[in-house]
Amino acid sequence: MANILYGVNGEGAGHSTRAREVIAHLRSNANTVIVASFDRGLQNLGDSCEVTEIFGFRFSFLNNRIRYKRTIVKNLATMRQAVRSVKRLNELIQERNIQLVITDFEPITCHVGHRNRLPVIAIDNQHCLTNTDVTYPRKYHRDAAAAKLVTRLMTPRAEAYLTTSFFNAKIKRKNTFLFPPILRKQILQAKPTEGEHILVYVTSPAPSLSKLLSSIRAQFIAYGFGREGREGNVLYKKPSLDGFLADVLSSKAIIANAGFSLVTEALHLGKPYLAVPVAHQFEQIFNAYWLDKMGYGAFWDDLDKECIESFLYNLSSFREKLLTYPRQGNAALFAKLDSLIGEFRTPHRPS
Repeated sequence: MANILYGVNGEGAGHSTRAREVIAHLRSNANTVIVASFDRGLQNLGDSCEVTEIFGFRFSFLNNRIRYKRTIVKNLATMRQAVRSVKRLNELIQERNIQLVITDFEPITCHVGHRNRLPVIAIDNQHCLTNTDVTYPRKYHRDAAAAKLVTRLMTPRAEAYLTTSFFNAKIKRKNTFLFPPILRKQILQAKPTEGEHILVYVTSPAPSLSKLLSSIRAQFIAYGFGREGREGNVLYKKPSLDGFLADVLSSKAIIANAGFSLVTEALHLGKPYLAVPVAHQFEQIFNAYWLDKMGYGAFWDDLDKECIESFLYNLSSFREKLLTYPRQGNAALFAKLDSLIGEFRTPHRPS
């Protein structure tokens, strides 16, 4: 049993989705878990966990592209919140006798853990890029270099990195351990079907993709476009966790941004995937490249009508390859985490 501070990045839903599964496991072993997060993490975990709101770095997107100037301006305006967050977490560590920090790509809890000389365990997929030997095309070198720098700065010097990946990679850092993706129970227990629609998802409105979809002879159900209702062959829907999951399960294929969680859930469910990564967000480009390389779907730098039609034409080939995808649960990662907690946890601190 340990008192654990769990930092969860709130940018997007993926971090909090997998953190919910890890937290449930930790609690089942009588650990006390206090979560620190923001945005989607705060929303998605607040109903089931004790969550302290902290400052979080946020990206600005427009038409499926990161806007760096807007991102910098938006975050500089809120930097004072980061200072307050550090102070609050330092106090929380003393008040709650925290013995260990776990971070899902959340830098403030990692920083505070180091300052208080607490063991830090990182659980994420991002460190596959820096801690394993992986390849990617040279044309992405600049985006990759930026992504590696950010990854190293976010959660440096952790005692252990539990890194998840949907393909095998050779580990090149001794305190790194590679595991299959963490999947939520709804996915592990799901029984997917094959309907007539293609599920489309973007994190921010993408007018160019919307126009492309209208030119394809297929039925689409689309999320994230900021609109509702049917327009020709596209049914636009508002955000809904249950509705989205139902549409994923009954889809015949997926066209979406290349966030790790949705990609790996789709692979487990056997859904061919056309990846549309956010421009210059290398983590998504990396996922899209390896998805294509493994034969589970497709990825093009410049998506057009012919690309989408080619993807749809080859669905049977992708489905055949997906039959070989190794479908595994969360048990191996959870077992390693339990072992590390027993090894790393520090004695209780006086209040």
